[in-house]
Formats: sequence, structure tokens, C-alpha cells
Amino acid sequence: MDDRMDDAAEESLAEETYRLLLAEILSARLAGGSVVQQRRLATRYAVSRSPMRHALGRLEGEGLLVRNDKGVLCVRVISLKDYLDSLAMRMLLEPSAAAAAAGRMPAATLHSLEAMLDAIEVDAEPDPEFVWQFDDALHMSVADASGNGFMAATISEMRRYTTIFERQMAVVRAKPGVAEHRGILAALADGDPEAARQAMTRHLEAVRQGVLTNF
Repeated sequence: MDDRMDDAAEESLAEETYRLLLAEILSARLAGGSVVQQRRLATRYAVSRSPMRHALGRLEGEGLLVRNDKGVLCVRVISLKDYLDSLAMRMLLEPSAAAAAAGRMPAATLHSLEAMLDAIEVDAEPDPEFVWQFDDALHMSVADASGNGFMAATISEMRRYTTIFERQMAVVRAKPGVAEHRGILAALADGDPEAARQAMTRHLEAVRQGVLTNF
């Protein structure tokens, strides 16, 4: 029994360590090209090397950590091509996800997203972290409400790459796409699949053009 409890605790700690490291990468606090030192990170997070090794191996398997020419583990640098390729995948999937989610999004979720967007719009200088929180919440709520787990998983993976690029290159606007996001939420609330599809397409195309203009 004790061994099973120890294994469960170790697994939980490895999961928590993975999530903390993923957040560091997505927020660009661990920037692309940074050398990843297992011992230093284990000390920083106050965990043993076993859960840290598990977390790093998982991130490497997901392609967010890579080995350089010397075999040293580093944070992956997301190139413009990587970004555009990932965004192209999102543009294939997310309009369909929005269409499928129209009329299926829980009212409480829609109200929460609308409240977050209201707060962003009225704030002259919204907290960038709050803006990212809203963006993640909207896009992943749509993906989850599509009812297609494979689609949602792929969207989540592709969003990691676009998020890393935008945050590391500082190309995102202070209030990204308020009107575009309102259009998406309105179509979802109305239960209009085609309007939701078009609203999501317009939004992602605007994101693409904004990055290309500012890169």
C-alpha cells in the first residue's frame, strides 16, 4: 500500500512539474534556445531529479524541448515557418470546431468569456497575462465544445507553437481582436454554425496578417 501511495505521489509531482515547466515555456520565461539544466531546475522547483527527468522527457517527446548539435537539451526555437504552419493547421480546424460548438457552449462558459472580454475592453492597459488567459479560455472552450476530442487535442498542440512565437516575438497587440472575439461569442451564443465558422476564420486571418505585418 505504501509503495502504491509513493508511486501516486511521485506521479502527481511529475505532472505538476511538467505543468510548471510548460507554463514557463509558453510564457517565454524559458525562452527559445535556452539550455535546460535538469539539476538546476530540480533545485529551483524543489523536486527530486526523478519527477524533473520525467517532466523534461515528456516535453522533449512533445517537441517543445530539443537536443542541439552537442546533444544538450534546449527549449525549441519556434521559427516564422513553424508559426505559419501551426496557424495554417488551426485555420483548417478551428472554424470547423466553432461551427460544431455553436449552440453547444454552456451558458455559464459564454457568460464568463463575455465578462473577461468586457474587462479587457474597458481597461486602457489590460494585464497581458489576463489577455492570454482569455485567449486560451475562448479557443480551448470552443475546441472542447466541438465534441471532437481529436480536433481539440490538435488545436491545443498547435496553439502551443503559435503562443510561444507570439509571446517571444512580442507581436501580439495589447487588446488583440476584441471585435473579432465578440463576433465569435455572438455566433456561438446564437447557435449559428456558419456565422461561428466565418467569425473564427476572420479572426485567425487577422492574427496571421498582424504577425506578418509586424514581423
